[in-house]
Amino acid sequence: MKRGLLVVLASAAVCASSAAAAELELPGGSASLETHGFVSQGYLLTSANNYLANTARGSFEFSEIGLNFTLPATDKLRLGVQLFARQLGPIGDYKAILDWYYLDYHWKDWLGLRAGRVKLPFGLYNTISDVDSARTAILLPQSIYPAQNRDFLLAQTGGEVYGYTRLGAPGALEYRLYAGTIFIEVTPQPTSPITVVSLDVPYVAGGRLLWSPPLDGLRLGASLQFLRLDTSLAIAQKSPVSVKIPATLWVASAEYLIRDWQFAAEYSRWLVKAESSDTASFPNSATTSERAYALASYRVSPLWAAGAYYSLYFPNVDKRSGRDAYQHDLALTVRFDVNSFWLIKLEGHYLHGTAALSPALNGNQLLSALQPDWALFALKTTAYF
Repeated sequence: MKRGLLVVLASAAVCASSAAAAELELPGGSASLETHGFVSQGYLLTSANNYLANTARGSFEFSEIGLNFTLPATDKLRLGVQLFARQLGPIGDYKAILDWYYLDYHWKDWLGLRAGRVKLPFGLYNTISDVDSARTAILLPQSIYPAQNRDFLLAQTGGEVYGYTRLGAPGALEYRLYAGTIFIEVTPQPTSPITVVSLDVPYVAGGRLLWSPPLDGLRLGASLQFLRLDTSLAIAQKSPVSVKIPATLWVASAEYLIRDWQFAAEYSRWLVKAESSDTASFPNSATTSERAYALASYRVSPLWAAGAYYSLYFPNVDKRSGRDAYQHDLALTVRFDVNSFWLIKLEGHYLHGTAALSPALNGNQLLSALQPDWALFALKTTAYF
């Protein structure tokens, strides 16, 4: 069933012959159904260490496919849904899911309401993390937009209030406020000594403010998110331990677009606590991670674009020494738009540190035992309409 639905999605996407959205006129001519889709295939290779997949020998487990529909039901009400499947190393297995869906009632410019599985407005680019054509880079800066966490960082199920208002001389302000939950599927980790028995998110809530000052191309933003995970863990054949994990995430953002240039920078901290029912088996903790990047890209011509960023990640701000305590990432990208519905990207990364690596992908070795300096090469092609 998974493969069958994936074939349907792929067939629908590759049949597109132009960049324009396909439109289906509905009976009565009152509205038209817009259809968009994409198919992408990538390749990842690392000089040492496995990252995101088994990349030390090269991996094609870097695939995405999506098909979305939007319908302007009335002048103010809009409906939308996206089907999505992917494979990223051990994640996805081409399982087709409802990636996002919503009812959007746009009453006024300064007030609108959305309900459903709505994209999370966290940072500048979380809401476009599934749109490869909207950016130069293959991988967004992983310190703030980790690809392996996409399934539960992209959207939340609940409601949102949003709006846009002009402030006169100070510019304009856009706001989004949301609350709901996130449904996370528990994935067994056979080699891990800890088994996740259950995982629930009682709440997620937050918002984002974007200010456009009276300087064309400049955006300044602030995002804040609160959530809690409730989990039950089985540790070394002991009785399950209940753990509550409240977290507070924030990010400060800046972007400047001028002519064919794009400049952006973001700084973020994530405070994560663990409150355990059995501190002997699973101690209480509180950790703050630090994340940041600076990015620049240039549209050389309608066909070519190039970009670069430097990203850094410290999982614990109180521990900054040792290769497992940080990860620095310098990335360079070249993008080639073959035509209006097909693009190819090449990307190289030099990485220093191992903090964002997965022990499970690296033979359960300690991160401090992995190679501290390594490189990542990525190739990706995407067709879309």
